Amino acid sequence: MTRLDIVLVASAAACFVPYTSRAQDAQQQDVLDAKSAATMLSEYRADLTTVHDKFLDLADSIPADRYAWRPSPAVRSIAEVLMHVAGEWYSICPISVGAQPPAGFGPPREALPKLERSTAAKAEVLAQLRTSWAHCAAALGSADPARLTGRYEPAKMSLARAALRVAGDQHEHLGQLISYARSVGVKPSWSK
Repeated sequence: MTRLDIVLVASAAACFVPYTSRAQDAQQQDVLDAKSAATMLSEYRADLTTVHDKFLDLADSIPADRYAWRPSPAVRSIAEVLMHVAGEWYSICPISVGAQPPAGFGPPREALPKLERSTAAKAEVLAQLRTSWAHCAAALGSADPARLTGRYEPAKMSLARAALRVAGDQHEHLGQLISYARSVGVKPSWSK
């Protein structure tokens, strides 16, 4: 082995050690005790409930004839955004706490696009929002924090990571819907 080979091997090893250490640190940070998991679950549930209430407020306030409106042809309509959220409440919400979508929902990657294009009728969209939220709320309410202390199935991540991803996504869609609502002349009731 030449001196250059030794330097290259030593350099590669030096780069690998911090990487494995960071990966191990990340896995250790994913571990919560049951009390911390219970607190996180409670806060997650409260946040999603607040977001849900705002989605329903906007969905009720937007006139039915505006549900097909979209800012440009390449993006979701108001109805499609709301149906996308309903799909997430059916699937991603329960998965985030170790539960399952409703029987027959199908894989989320296939079911979500299909659901969001299924209707633009306000009454049907509102019914889907209410039914899907009931499924999400039931999953959140029945989740056992003692089972959510590390990485778990089917989320394949910790509660902290799952909650941040789902809540972040929900807030993003809420912001989208607020923008859409204002574009069609609807001011959120909680806005001053």
